[in-house]
Amino acid sequence: MNILGQSISKNSVLLGLFAVVTTGVIAGTYLSTRGLIQENIRHAEERALLEIIPKSRHDNSMLDDIDSVADSELLGLRETKKFYRATQNGKFVGAILPATARDGYTGDVDMIVGINLDGSIAGVRVLSHRETPGLGDQVDYKKSHWVDGFIGKSLSNPETSKWAVKKDKGVFDQFTGATITPRAVTGAVHRALLYFDANRATITGIAPKQEHSHE
Repeated sequence: MNILGQSISKNSVLLGLFAVVTTGVIAGTYLSTRGLIQENIRHAEERALLEIIPKSRHDNSMLDDIDSVADSELLGLRETKKFYRATQNGKFVGAILPATARDGYTGDVDMIVGINLDGSIAGVRVLSHRETPGLGDQVDYKKSHWVDGFIGKSLSNPETSKWAVKKDKGVFDQFTGATITPRAVTGAVHRALLYFDANRATITGIAPKQEHSHE
């Protein structure tokens, strides 16, 4: 029994040492690669932002000029997210806002919406969705460039009643066999414009022009 007990104790010690060494190796590997992983994530985020507001239009790092937003009414957000500012020589150029279309065919459609200083759309990218492959998934830029149809549009172009897909008497195309997804995305982009307009001073950092009194 003493021999068996000694054997068990020895094996327990060896297993313990093995666990400690393994944990140390894993921890060391994580620490050595964590910086690289974070840098890769940062580059991926930056690439997505630069697709909407290219480097030729701004001289700041949008990843370092951020603020938080948690609006659920117009932006449809379910949690607090970041939005990004682009500036040129310290002057506001545009912002990239997060937005969620909660009325997608199979669930939420998460996107980012770039809006220029003049209130026009700089670009739109869908970040995640669960829409039907071959139909609703055409909102994904990898599948089609349908979202480019929003570029240059604003609250006055088109007028409010035309901010809809053509099936609903609007100006935006829908997909063959799929209307719900483009309808949801179109609505979300329009509401993002409404949010920008309602919060322009906070987003741009530019105070509203004061009306001059006349004598």
